[in-house]
Amino acid sequence: MLKSNEIAYWCAVKKGQLYVPNHTIPLEKRKNLAINEKFSRQIGEYQDVPFFWLEIEDDADELPLEGLRTLLDVDSALFSLASKAVQLSHMWDQQQFCPKCGQACQLSKKAEIPAMVCHGCQQPHYPRISPCIIVAVRKDDKVLLAQHPRHRNSMFTVIAGFVEPGETLECCVAREIKEETGINVNNIRYFGSQPWAFPSNLMMAFLADFAGGEIKPDYSELTDAIWATEDNLPLLPPEGTIARALIEQTLQDIQESKSQQ
Repeated sequence: MLKSNEIAYWCAVKKGQLYVPNHTIPLEKRKNLAINEKFSRQIGEYQDVPFFWLEIEDDADELPLEGLRTLLDVDSALFSLASKAVQLSHMWDQQQFCPKCGQACQLSKKAEIPAMVCHGCQQPHYPRISPCIIVAVRKDDKVLLAQHPRHRNSMFTVIAGFVEPGETLECCVAREIKEETGINVNNIRYFGSQPWAFPSNLMMAFLADFAGGEIKPDYSELTDAIWATEDNLPLLPPEGTIARALIEQTLQDIQESKSQQ
């Protein structure tokens, strides 16, 4: 139990938006926050300091709120905890009725169980996390980049997509690349992952090599797709995203290959 004079991190969430003054999670005594809350719950620790998810009351319209992307430049462990708070908040908002018997659910009283529990059948319902792949494809000294219609600032990024039922991650990588750009890939290898709470995705990142074909963008999904070299890069995703990390790793691999020639 947190004492009134103890300092903690407070990740205050309202409909997927966060209270992040100075673009970071407040590190305060609870009494100094002055936020009307529905409830709060400790969901972890950051550097040995308690980290709380706090759900903001619906009528708290005066608070300046921002999206999770504003925290991309913070430490990855802190970003992961903020992502967890957003995903739990989404669970609490979207899973208030039991899909098994239809009765109302409430947040588990046990802090170690991140679930909504049915009043009737007592079935726990955990956060619905959607697995996604994201992949950087290399062709000699080039990296495959794509532009999506939602990117109105001319930003290019790597290919991503949702995993389908019964599909391995590697098959999903090959399928998404083929469907969206028309090319084939091989040498698919795991790179890393990032929780992406928009609202409940887990991005699993891969590197792959070009294996044939010509770029033919699926214009229902993309605005454009190109092979880009290091000296001719368009606007890229921001630092802190796993998309940017994939691009930088690919460019680093290209440089290392050149130095070995």
